[in-house]
Amino acid sequence: MTSSLRTRAVHAGRDDLTDLGVHAAPLDLSTTYPSRDSAAEAARIDAFAAGAELDGPPIYGRVGNPTVERFERALAELEGFEHGVAFASGMAAVSACLLSAVAQGKRHVVAVRPLYGCSDHLLESGLLGTEVTWAAPDAVAAALRPDTGLVFVETPANPTLAEADIAELARACGDVPLAVDNTFATPVLQRPGHHGARMVLHSATKFLGGHGDVMGGIVACDAAEAARLRQIRFATGGVLHPLAGYLLLRGLSTLPLRVNAASATAATLASRLGEHPAVTAVHYPRIGGPLVAFEVDGDPHALIGAVRLITPAVSLGSVDTLIQHPGSISHRIVDEGDRHGAGVSDQLIRMSVGLEDVEDLWADLEQALKAL
Repeated sequence: MTSSLRTRAVHAGRDDLTDLGVHAAPLDLSTTYPSRDSAAEAARIDAFAAGAELDGPPIYGRVGNPTVERFERALAELEGFEHGVAFASGMAAVSACLLSAVAQGKRHVVAVRPLYGCSDHLLESGLLGTEVTWAAPDAVAAALRPDTGLVFVETPANPTLAEADIAELARACGDVPLAVDNTFATPVLQRPGHHGARMVLHSATKFLGGHGDVMGGIVACDAAEAARLRQIRFATGGVLHPLAGYLLLRGLSTLPLRVNAASATAATLASRLGEHPAVTAVHYPRIGGPLVAFEVDGDPHALIGAVRLITPAVSLGSVDTLIQHPGSISHRIVDEGDRHGAGVSDQLIRMSVGLEDVEDLWADLEQALKAL
């Protein structure tokens, strides 16, 4: 039965609850699972080690967990993929995708700036054995090599909210997998898999969780890639805790409501900021969304220090509005020249709009802008 994203967000990962006779999804905190048939367990572990999905009851928490698997199935369904593989953080998910390419003998990555600062640093540093070529979206095809294992893009991008045409990028990639960080848009605003992306990544810490109290990451992908990612997760130990999986599944049920409400407020604030004399530029995506970036005439740190209702903190996607100076925090780890070249100016401020009343938020911004 076909249903809207809003309906699927409520029911995905919970389809079997009525048959189980429960209303809330179970939380399984076990780290190990007993079995009297050790020979059968050996066979299942061999199959898992070869990349197969674990069939039957769980074995050990690092292999899989029923609560986490509910979240994985739900997010994969919302993004339009067969499989989801969850990790302890968004960066653990990014790392697993890079390690998957390296394990296949394809260590070269083509990436589009700007990216989240830690993603940029991980690629630029080569810590995982990758080599990166930075390319504008229209230069991706020319940057591909025989050993290119991945093309990586974030759209809308952190923190400038620059957008890339996912379908055009997918065509430019040819047979090379395109991985899209969809953290800012979420499946509410765009589903990159529908436009040719082979992997869709989320820092689940942000909008998927939605309340600033859970950390996680996830990759939606096909069966073959999911098998590799599960093997990497098992070997490296970057597993998502079951309580985090439980909270993330719960967060998905209100995701469309939260994103749409915050997006409406953000659009209003972006318009008003564009008319304020202390604001020199406003960046707001064509697809909309809860994120607004703007540049100020004056000391951005003065504005950050002057807000009273808005929370001055890193991260995004919470029910309360967060504001930060990317050049000092989220992108501080990126070389200054590269940071500026990607459009992350020293005057840029990024704001993640929450669920407060728009007039209350605007009143706080107005009084804080006077500090400039």
